[in-house]
Amino acid sequence: MLYCANDGAVMTSWRKDQKCNGDDSIINFYADPTSNFTNAAGKLMMDHPGPISVGLINRCKRFLLYIDDGIVKYSVTAEDVDFDPAGDDFPEKVLPTQVIAVLRNLIKIQ
Repeated sequence: MLYCANDGAVMTSWRKDQKCNGDDSIINFYADPTSNFTNAAGKLMMDHPGPISVGLINRCKRFLLYIDDGIVKYSVTAEDVDFDPAGDDFPEKVLPTQVIAVLRNLIKIQ
């Protein structure tokens, strides 16, 4: 699942751009334009004054959750509160290379 605090039109376009729009795709794209999930999940709302001052309101931080049977097994947020609160300059924590390594260890995949 891919979640973003964007509207449905943006998520539909992103899904097509990433070639995940076929029925055989295992990736689902979800929009949360009112940030209901972000607020409910706790500590994922981008509330740093820097991004807010340039109009990034009701946005989520760049994060990844691995959820198994409704339980969060792994959580990581790409942010540097003092330098990059949005996680745009240092997204490595949530990119596939690092995440796959962590998940392989977590769920014991060889």
